Amino acid sequence: MYIQNLGEIKAVAFDIDGTLYRTWKLNVRIAGHFLPNSVLFMHYGLVRKTMHTDTAYEDFSQSQAELVAKRTGEEPDIVKQKLEKIVYKDLEKFFPKIKPCKGVIQLIKDLKAAGFKVAALSDFPPEQKGNIWGLRDVFDVSLGTEEIGALKPSPISFLKLADALEIPAEQVLFVGNSHKYDVKGAKAAGMKAAWFSPRIKTLLGRKSKLAEITFRNYRQLRKILLPDTIK
Repeated sequence: MYIQNLGEIKAVAFDIDGTLYRTWKLNVRIAGHFLPNSVLFMHYGLVRKTMHTDTAYEDFSQSQAELVAKRTGEEPDIVKQKLEKIVYKDLEKFFPKIKPCKGVIQLIKDLKAAGFKVAALSDFPPEQKGNIWGLRDVFDVSLGTEEIGALKPSPISFLKLADALEIPAEQVLFVGNSHKYDVKGAKAAGMKAAWFSPRIKTLLGRKSKLAEITFRNYRQLRKILLPDTIK
């Protein structure tokens, strides 16, 4: 489908965390879980920063555990078990209680109905979010970059997404809240990008110089992608 200023777009893909819902909503809910495990989360967060590169890890979870273990002094297998439980499994119960951003779920469903392929690409396992607010069966493709072995902004995962969709990267629009990871990664892979910007930045008139679209709510994005559905 041809979209003004974007050209031919056949698929719209979404980041999950911070894009389908606002991150602060999760942070508020997990405070009681985070505090007693704050040291592990700190080391985990620092290691993740170093893994946001173009490097592709053959066994991502093992490499991540080994890097965290170097910081904590524990055995990698013990750290791997802790991460699986505390960082991944124990957080699953919080997501069903979090409300997605207004309008995003219906927009994705309407994009699918309009003939676009729709997809998700997350730096965390999509299955951690359960049915992804009713979208699991709507998405044509749902991938986690950990499984691929390369976190954003590596173009490796974005190109893997395009391959899974069977659509050239230049005909995919990627929607994400992180300019550093989502926008730069998508553009490096040759995709178009839409930046879900913090409200204060768009209110101040700040737009991405890299993304084709900067928006602060999903009504704005709908107006661009599905203008005939705006009432």
